[in-house]
Amino acid sequence: MAKDKELVLFGGEKPWKASDWTASDDRVRGGKSQSYLETSDSAARFHGHLDIKTLGGAGFASQRTTVEDRTWDVSNYDGIILNLGKSDGKRYTFILKDELLPRNPDNGREQATISWEYDFTVSEDAAQAESSFVYIPWKELKPTYRGKEKKTAKEFDTKNVKRFSIMMRSFFGDQQGDFSLTIKSIKAVSRSKDLEKGPAEVSMAKVSMRSTANLRL
Repeated sequence: MAKDKELVLFGGEKPWKASDWTASDDRVRGGKSQSYLETSDSAARFHGHLDIKTLGGAGFASQRTTVEDRTWDVSNYDGIILNLGKSDGKRYTFILKDELLPRNPDNGREQATISWEYDFTVSEDAAQAESSFVYIPWKELKPTYRGKEKKTAKEFDTKNVKRFSIMMRSFFGDQQGDFSLTIKSIKAVSRSKDLEKGPAEVSMAKVSMRSTANLRL
């Protein structure tokens, strides 16, 4: 069965909706970081302030999808591509979950499950460009549990994606303060020669910890 070329998840042909997203910041742990997602039909701006003093060098601010009973089937694709607008050049994390558990009946808090993460940094040149792209193959997603890598995790279930998140974190005190990243669209995409070559008219975003030259699309 031939793979579809792309599936628009957010933005692009599907206008951004603020109601699809909610803040998930370190305030749940006593921190003072705060994030916002300002949306228009054509883009969403993820911004806020990352505080690391309150929690002693740690801190995070994120936006995640709100619908907990929805499932996205992206098994007919090879990965995610982020179409980005202007950025501050800081390091961000894109996160997916393929499992959500019922809230803890004792305290009402969400129970921890494995997160599938990908860190990226937009290059200085691309940060001020009108468009840049980050391609995230499924095999490049890193499984973590409570902030630590989970090497024994089962394979990421692309048929049952339960949540998407975008996060700004301190990386153990490496960054802090105001942040801003504009996201034009999030799509599931199939591997193609165009992706392997990179978009001809825009700058590809450089990925922290991983060189785009080494990505096997």
